[in-house]
Amino acid sequence: MNAKPKVLFTDLIPDEWIGTIQDKIEIILNNSGDRFQRIEEVEGIFSLLNVPIRADTLKNAKSLKVISNMAVGFDNIDVQWCTENRIPVGNTPDTVTDSTADAAFGLIIAASRNFNKASADARSGKWKGWSLTNWLGMELSEKTLGILGMGKIGKAVADRARGFKMRIIYHNRRSLDHFTGAEYVSFEDLFRESDILSLHCPLSEETQGLIGRDELKMMKSTAILVNTARGKVVDQEALIDALKTGTITAAGLDVTDPEPLPIMNELFKLDNCFVLPHIGTSTIEARKKMAKAACENLLAGLRGERLPTCVNPQVYSDYQPG
Repeated sequence: MNAKPKVLFTDLIPDEWIGTIQDKIEIILNNSGDRFQRIEEVEGIFSLLNVPIRADTLKNAKSLKVISNMAVGFDNIDVQWCTENRIPVGNTPDTVTDSTADAAFGLIIAASRNFNKASADARSGKWKGWSLTNWLGMELSEKTLGILGMGKIGKAVADRARGFKMRIIYHNRRSLDHFTGAEYVSFEDLFRESDILSLHCPLSEETQGLIGRDELKMMKSTAILVNTARGKVVDQEALIDALKTGTITAAGLDVTDPEPLPIMNELFKLDNCFVLPHIGTSTIEARKKMAKAACENLLAGLRGERLPTCVNPQVYSDYQPG
């Protein structure tokens, strides 16, 4: 009988999420110390986005056939090395759309209605009764929502915004002619016109630090920045200065740089910044769908088949698996 392929799991995944895959593989899980101990034995890696997988680690994986990342993003993996070494990398792009869009719109509401300060004041005893002028926020109806990156999540956020009677503008690398109900604008006009700007672009060399001082200065002083993409898309020091000086009114962040954000970071001290600990995909439904998709990618790679969702399809060019 052939031995089951060994797969390194970078984290413990609940049994009910990965189901019968456990009958088809031998799981290697290092609960302490080096996560990648015994990597030279494995044919597959099942990873989460919080674990860096770099070339100096992968070079020891002599039997590796596939990396399956249980996430939409894959900036934690040295994809270039994997491509050069014919290792397909899988992700789970169709599993987190609604959960992330819900989180983004939750931040839009929280930041626009000053929930951060209002909640903090209620908890600290500063709430002395109904107030005419405390905790004033901004209504969303008739306001302009700008979306940077009109992919699946961006479109889902736009769908939610329509229910609030918002005007929707967006910027992509190119206009989406088939997408109705939103107006394509230039990069600069996106910043100038948005009352709320929601970021949904992937992290790459081109987008790292994309939102800096110059971009923030283009925004309205009454504007709000919401980020559920990646923390490094925004120059965080520039954002802190913009929030302190009133360059923009508020921010809602589900992602930061670094993660976790140190408790003494200036963002936590600002009443006009609502920070979440990267919970955009943190729903039971999303996690189960992510795990299922990651398992499908993993099994396909172990069998030498094309991954259902592969981030580096170049590995299949003139490539004979097996």
